Amino acid sequence: MDQSAEDIKEHLMRTSEEFRHLADQHRSLKRQVAQLEGKPFLNEQEEIEEQRLKKLKLRIKDQMEAMINDNRPQPVTSAV
Repeated sequence: MDQSAEDIKEHLMRTSEEFRHLADQHRSLKRQVAQLEGKPFLNEQEEIEEQRLKKLKLRIKDQMEAMINDNRPQPVTSAV
């Protein structure tokens, strides 16, 4: 039976402190980016900060995806 990414994510949220920490960081960064994007105008410093936050958020998402992929069941291949 193929486990979906969402099932694996739920499992990791229950069992992995590292994954929960990454998810919390990702959620926090998402809020910070949304706050900046909600402003009608960003000064140069805010634009730089927005880009930094987005890159960090993406790096964390990539780490979470790697953990999900590492926890996918490997297909069984038969030797012929």
